[in-house]
Amino acid sequence: MLPSVILHNSVSIDGSLTGFEPDMALHYRIAAGYHPEATLIGSRTVLKGIELFGEGVPPEEPCDFERPEREGSLPYWVIIDTRGALQGMLHSCRRFEYCRDVVVLVSGSTPGEYLAHLEERKYRHHEVGSDHVDLKQALELLAETYQARTVLTDTGQILGNLLLDQGLVAGISLLVHPVIVGARSYPIFGGLTNPLKLRLKHSEVFEKEYLWQVYEVER
Repeated sequence: MLPSVILHNSVSIDGSLTGFEPDMALHYRIAAGYHPEATLIGSRTVLKGIELFGEGVPPEEPCDFERPEREGSLPYWVIIDTRGALQGMLHSCRRFEYCRDVVVLVSGSTPGEYLAHLEERKYRHHEVGSDHVDLKQALELLAETYQARTVLTDTGQILGNLLLDQGLVAGISLLVHPVIVGARSYPIFGGLTNPLKLRLKHSEVFEKEYLWQVYEVER
C-alpha cells in the first residue's frame, strides 16, 4: 500500500515558489503537524536551499561519517539524487536537528563514485529505477522499509508536478505569503500536464497575513 503523499509548499499570492523570502519557521511548523515518517526532496531543492538559507557548505567532520542518533518520531529526509549533485554536501542536511537521517534514492545510472561516497558515510541509499527514480516504486519502498504512512514533499516545481501527474499525491498544503512576484514568478504548477480537481479541506490565517490552505486531490 502506498503512503499518503502531501505536497507542502510556501508560495506567493500569484503561486510563485521563488522571488520572495518565505517564513521558514512557520513553513516547518505546519509541516511538523502532519507527523510524516519521511520528507521527500529533490536534489535541486536542496542545492537551492543551501544557496538561499545556508552560509556555504561547512567542511566534513568525523561525526558526519556516522548516522546520527535522534528521536524515532523525526522524519527521514529522503533525497532524490541520481547524478550525485550533492556529493560533499549531504552532511549539511544530516546535521539538521529536525531530520532523523538522510536517505538517498539513486538509479542504475548513478555514478559509482557517488555510491562509494554514500557508503563510506553510512548513508542509506536505494536504487529505484534504471535511469531516473521510479516515484511509485520509491513510495512503495518507503512504506515497506521505513514504515512510512505519510510522506511530505518539500520540493520545487519539477518533482511536485511529476508526483501530481502520476496520480501519487493525496493532498496539497499551501502556505500563501502576502507578496506578488509578478513577471519573475516561478509558478508551482507550471509544469503540470493534466488538469486536477481539488476539494478545499481546511483554511487558516496565521499572524493576520499568512493564509494556509489544504486541498484534497480528487481521484
